[in-house]
Amino acid sequence: MSGRSAFSRRDLMKGVAAVAAPYIISACARGRGRFVAPSERITLGMIGTGDHGTNHNLRGFLRQSDAEVVAVCDVDRERRETAKGIVEKEYAKALSKGSYKGCAAYGDFREIIARPDIDAVMVSTPDHWHVIPALMAARAGKDVACEKPLTLTIVEGRALADAVKGHKRIFQTCSENRSIEFYHRMCELVRNGRIGKLQHIEVALPRGHSVRAASFEIGPPPPGLDYDMWLGQAPWAPYCAARCHWNFRWIFDYSGGMLTDWGAHMIDLAQWGNDTEHTGPIEVEGKGTFPPAALYNTATDFDISYKYANGVTMNVSASQPGIRFEGDKGWIECAGWRGKLVANPPAVLGSKIGPDEIHLYTEPGGEHRNFLDCVRSRKDCYAPAEVGHRTVAIAHIGNISMLLGRKLKWDPNKERFVGDDEANKMLSRPMRPPWTL
Repeated sequence: MSGRSAFSRRDLMKGVAAVAAPYIISACARGRGRFVAPSERITLGMIGTGDHGTNHNLRGFLRQSDAEVVAVCDVDRERRETAKGIVEKEYAKALSKGSYKGCAAYGDFREIIARPDIDAVMVSTPDHWHVIPALMAARAGKDVACEKPLTLTIVEGRALADAVKGHKRIFQTCSENRSIEFYHRMCELVRNGRIGKLQHIEVALPRGHSVRAASFEIGPPPPGLDYDMWLGQAPWAPYCAARCHWNFRWIFDYSGGMLTDWGAHMIDLAQWGNDTEHTGPIEVEGKGTFPPAALYNTATDFDISYKYANGVTMNVSASQPGIRFEGDKGWIECAGWRGKLVANPPAVLGSKIGPDEIHLYTEPGGEHRNFLDCVRSRKDCYAPAEVGHRTVAIAHIGNISMLLGRKLKWDPNKERFVGDDEANKMLSRPMRPPWTL
């Protein structure tokens, strides 16, 4: 189905049990075992086809019978051609039952956004390239799924959240935790008072970067990589292999380090359990260790304290990933990434949530399934743009506090620091032409 008047057509055809028209791709071949007519499929363009973009997001959507990936895009020719091959190999399973025309591959995401036959995009680029294509897609009338962490700056996040709302688009921040049963249960138990009144949250993230780069030597970009496009809004810098692809995470020009990369997972859970998804803390004080002079300049160690208006405090530190909620009648924690739930008193874990209690929004089928269902229903996803923005904003103000070396007061309504012009200047960054919000 295309973006033109796709949704009215989709609504019109709800309940159709059989369609006589020939179809392009077998639903059964795509893993969900039910026939979906071509006019009912949500057409997708994949923007960014690196490791996670291909192996998690692209393959995740290929498993959905009611979606069809029709285009892929990456500034690295090898990556986009690999992704194109994966799509065509998957869909070729149905060639005997239709006439599959192949998957387009582009080096410029604007070609995907310009296509009227594409309903939605999945943005899986480096962090500094999340907001611009997501904004352009929303303004063009397309729904958007975007990788976490959602933004490079707080100003970017506010622009994106407002645009998604103003253009009435469906948006998913892709952090799969809200589909993981025990994280969902943990937050439901907290929200329903099973540990009493929430007082404190401990969030642990992995420690900062370790050197993973093959080479720090400056030289020409490899053939097939549009390096100027890769840099995008970031300041111009000479090419070296250590800068690009996986390692962008450890450079402030492109990311916020481990604090934003993993904070997008675990701080999101803290917000969920604290019922503060649409707001944020009012104070932040962080201490961090930064390399003295290096390409990789994000924090290698950090310890950050936050305070919310509801009195709840939160500490985010570098250790092994985990989260612990502490109330006045007990605590519950998940130690390790997707570790075992532990509680005190232990009976908390066996507690049932009654029909009249708080039931948090989840989708066991994952963030891709949730996104597609919401594209059809026009209901918000479980991690819409506002929620994704608020989560990563907490990491951003933590980085700002560490870089300035002082405690800061934060107004989550105005999204400004109180009485600190120097800190407020760090809420946005200059953007290299021609890129703007």
